[in-house]
Amino acid sequence: MEHKREIQADIVIIGGGLIGCATACALARDSRFDRIVVLEKETEIGVHQSGRNSGVIHSGIFYSPGSQKAENCRVGRAKLINFCEEEGIDYDLCGKVIVATRESEIPILHEIHERGISNGVENHLLSAAQLREREPYATGLKALFVPSAGIVDFRSVCRRLAERVEDAGHDVIRGAEVQQINEGPEAISVETTDTRIIARIAVNCSGLYTDRIARLAGQYVDFQIIPFRGVYYELIPEARKYCRNLIYPVPDPAFPFLGIHFTRTLSGRIECGPNAVLAAGREAYELRNTSWSDMREILGFPGFRELARKHWRKGLLEMIRTISTREFVRALQHLIPVVQQKHVFRTRSGIRAQAVDSDGNLIEDFLIKESERMISVCNAPSPAATACLRIGEKIAERVRRRIG
Repeated sequence: MEHKREIQADIVIIGGGLIGCATACALARDSRFDRIVVLEKETEIGVHQSGRNSGVIHSGIFYSPGSQKAENCRVGRAKLINFCEEEGIDYDLCGKVIVATRESEIPILHEIHERGISNGVENHLLSAAQLREREPYATGLKALFVPSAGIVDFRSVCRRLAERVEDAGHDVIRGAEVQQINEGPEAISVETTDTRIIARIAVNCSGLYTDRIARLAGQYVDFQIIPFRGVYYELIPEARKYCRNLIYPVPDPAFPFLGIHFTRTLSGRIECGPNAVLAAGREAYELRNTSWSDMREILGFPGFRELARKHWRKGLLEMIRTISTREFVRALQHLIPVVQQKHVFRTRSGIRAQAVDSDGNLIEDFLIKESERMISVCNAPSPAATACLRIGEKIAERVRRRIG
């Protein structure tokens, strides 16, 4: 019989991304907990969604007033900035413009303006001339300027959160993929290849694998994580002058992605993207990384088939942009017409974990499910990175209520 190392803990957290590490960090401040264990299946912290996003500190302007997204973003953004100040992590509140390039987008732009006011987000309507003063190469009929948006390296944030947990005397175990979970009346057992953790409470922050981990624990799961892949390009150094800071399109209200945009990084590079297309696997960052088992699972899910039926035109366009640099550049030219194919090169891809219900609806807000000894963060869409410290505190509150 295989012998496994056994660890007794108060809390085990599955997933060493921003949400998992922020939750552990919040709990580590509570002296009642002698041992917290974070399990990360990779050998490094924050290598998936936490380290492959656009690096934008969101303002909260896009979100419906009163939603969890709006509240978490407003409070979480302030906490993130304070954390970066305390830890000496570079960030830049450079501001962004949201650009309406068609007459049909102007009413949506005004709606975003009103949302911003309701959410307490400073923003200013700009004429076409005022837009050119801020972004000389951007072209639009109208725009919004949002001064509180910014940029940061979220992988650095994630690493420092993990270090704080370890500095407080708790464990962050890397290379620990969860294989089995058994929830009992007095404790929950979480097993990896060589370790069994016996804890009072488990927290599932596994991102792309949240639904699988929840099922493994016996939780009722009425949704599925669908992975959406986003491709990033970058402007060549000679073309970086075309974008000063952050330039966004007006988002499609029927689709919860923000559209292909321009993002300046802290190092001065200008990234372009991402688009959003079905990924051929939960970690299929490149087309050649197809996981046939993941694809069977996705295609066999009624919710995905219904989603595809409703949005097939949008999906086809996104697929074309993934394959064709020419078509990707055409999308960029809506914002900055001077950008040409010779000005860009492909760099990287990211995958967003999107929860979809059985009726084919994209679950747009945060979703948390609980059983007696497991709390699962089932959907943590953007602005989860910006709001990670706030989300971590709210999950920690749920843990404390359960433990008493």
